[in-house]
Amino acid sequence: MQGLLDFLKRYSHLFLFALLEGMGLLLLFRFNFYQGSVWFTSANALSGAIMEWEADILSYASLGERNKALMERNIVLEKRVAALSHLLEDAGHDSTATEIRQAGLLAGFDMIPAEVVDNSITRHDNYLTINKGLADGVRPEMGVVCGTGAVGIVYQASAHYAIVMPLLNSKSNVSCRLRGTGYFGYLRWEGGHPLYATLGDIPRHARIRKGMAVETSGFSAVFPAGLFVGNVAGVENSEDGLSYEVRVNLGTDFARLRDVCVLPSGGKAEIDSLQRAATAR
Repeated sequence: MQGLLDFLKRYSHLFLFALLEGMGLLLLFRFNFYQGSVWFTSANALSGAIMEWEADILSYASLGERNKALMERNIVLEKRVAALSHLLEDAGHDSTATEIRQAGLLAGFDMIPAEVVDNSITRHDNYLTINKGLADGVRPEMGVVCGTGAVGIVYQASAHYAIVMPLLNSKSNVSCRLRGTGYFGYLRWEGGHPLYATLGDIPRHARIRKGMAVETSGFSAVFPAGLFVGNVAGVENSEDGLSYEVRVNLGTDFARLRDVCVLPSGGKAEIDSLQRAATAR
């Protein structure tokens, strides 16, 4: 206690000066408008800076919790994006440009809807079975299509079922062309990957680029011209070097094929009759 009294006594003049200085500043800023406004502005700036520093410190201290909350939010958003992607994938077949174009091409056909009840994609000669047959108007050599393009040709038919030779069959031979060029060839499947086939007999002077659409040529009564088949995935020389062989990424995923439509034969019988008559001469 005696030490504290000695300390206060020793620095009493300094304490008295600080007290009087403080009182003088108080009177100066309290009763003078200009000096008061300067003090108020400076004090607000200082207090604002102090509060900003305090907020930064608190924000830095809470970074761990904020990062955890952001991570949880990201997980929720990723789940929502995945769910929406699945919904769009399921509903996309109703609004794709391919199907809109195809719907226009097939508008004048009295198509026969059917469902695939049996299917294979791993054999060299694949076939699929649909639940419509002769009683429903299905006949051999009718074309079969789906929402993403050409599927194949009816091979045999009974009263209520039909067997279809799809594009994934070594005996399948569909006339196709490169959209917008007029160059055509024959689409064949040589086994292997069920999403790829080969378009042969394309002349070497044809300008081909990756991604070009491949469609039916219309050179038969089975399929009308312009039905989507796939896109160009690559180009190679033929074995004899006289033409190109175009690798086609098929638009139809046969492993997921469920709903199809059978096209009426139209004038196929008349065309076949004329061809047979010309051959007989």
